[in-house]
Amino acid sequence: MQTFQIDTLLVESNNRAAAWMEFLRVSSMSMGLYSLKAGQADLQTPHSEDEAYYVLAGKASFQFGQQRQEVRPGTLLFVERGIEHRFVDVSEDLTVLVFFAPAEGSERKD
Repeated sequence: MQTFQIDTLLVESNNRAAAWMEFLRVSSMSMGLYSLKAGQADLQTPHSEDEAYYVLAGKASFQFGQQRQEVRPGTLLFVERGIEHRFVDVSEDLTVLVFFAPAEGSERKD
């Protein structure tokens, strides 16, 4: 068992320059925090793993395929592997808890 405190993870994430901070990796899943500043572009590309996002803070829209959904704290999203998606129109600094299953990058055939 592992235990994580979101407030501690947020402090650690804020002290890093990178938008992505992974804090758990096992073969069946990985978890991390993804942070974008207001106005920042989300440059992610489709993943080879299923993914869930839980918005902790901020406001934006989420583009997936041809659909767009506004997101705010408390929004939970699920994206199947291989689907084009990204956060757009980030109007308030955005912090998202991200879950990959299986672990991010484990399904790639590079």
